[in-house]
Amino acid sequence: MSKKDYYEVLGVSKSADEKEIKSAFRRLAKKYHPDVSKEPDAAEKFKEAQEAYAVLSDPEKRSQYDKYGHAAFDQMNGGAGFDFSGFDFSDIFSDLFGSSFGGGFSSFSGFGGRNTNHAERGSDRLMKVNLTFEEAVFGCKKTINLDVYEECSECNGKGGKGEKICPTCHGNGTITKEQSTILGSFMTRTTCPDCRGKGKTYESTCSKCRGTGKIKENKDIEVKVPAGVDTGVRLRLSGKGDAGSNGGSNGDLYLEFNVKDHSIYERDGNDIYLELPITITEAVLGCKKEVPTLYGNVKLTIPEGTNTGDKHRLKGKGVEDLHSGSKGNMYVVINVVIPEKIDKKQKKLFEELNETDLKTSEFKRIEEFIKKNS
Repeated sequence: MSKKDYYEVLGVSKSADEKEIKSAFRRLAKKYHPDVSKEPDAAEKFKEAQEAYAVLSDPEKRSQYDKYGHAAFDQMNGGAGFDFSGFDFSDIFSDLFGSSFGGGFSSFSGFGGRNTNHAERGSDRLMKVNLTFEEAVFGCKKTINLDVYEECSECNGKGGKGEKICPTCHGNGTITKEQSTILGSFMTRTTCPDCRGKGKTYESTCSKCRGTGKIKENKDIEVKVPAGVDTGVRLRLSGKGDAGSNGGSNGDLYLEFNVKDHSIYERDGNDIYLELPITITEAVLGCKKEVPTLYGNVKLTIPEGTNTGDKHRLKGKGVEDLHSGSKGNMYVVINVVIPEKIDKKQKKLFEELNETDLKTSEFKRIEEFIKKNS
């Protein structure tokens, strides 16, 4: 079953600010916490609310969710969705139910603290790239400028200097304590507030990254765009996204292409269409026309008696397939253009022509039908 939208779970709009999101979660937590709610599906609704709040209250995770939806966290956690077990809810519950409830509520059903000193993959990035028609058809090299989070070179991504075991949690990353409440005693496990689950602290915080272990870098990346891409196609550049944490691998960079329309060609998949205008005399008498293709001009024979909409196929003159390398076709669609103005000589020739019988069977069939029904 697909997950509910996080905004829908909390009952807020996508433009909701931090205060609105926190208020909505407080309301749901008070209503559905299994230790106080008697509703049969309270545990599931409480878990949904916890997960939604853990994502939407974090600006970086919210940004990922707005771009990719639940898929952003499915990819990071092997399809299991967002793992919020390391999120510390104690401040919310303490504020909501009182200090004696803080740890106990945050540890419900194993959703307590954890050691976060494990490798975490960096975030993926998505960029829109504009291409001309020719760049998309034939491929090209593009220089992409973007901002990415790189591992801090000053502290090697650690966030500080002088590493030591956290004295508060003794390297566990979590702290466990027993609390007595009106509902009984609770053994609670929460993320260590001093090391934030890492199990270690530093004598000094890195001044360059301010303890985050990452810094934003503006960089140029040269990309080889393959022949045959089209609007909406995405190209994945492995490891070109944001840096991971604790030795985790970098995320990926995805380039999504937008191809500009061409002045005379129209593309449909790997096929190319060209509307070719011809005069009425060329249509009647037939002619040879020079036709521009993606690969140079060719001579096309237009047979006599050609009509608007007649189509001619030029095999292999289309776009190269992105995967197989085979080429599509080009279709030349005839458009017989009637002149808006003619000179006296042309008018006389048309009048003389009009005195002859140019009617085909199609004309006669209509005339016979009119006479029959008069």
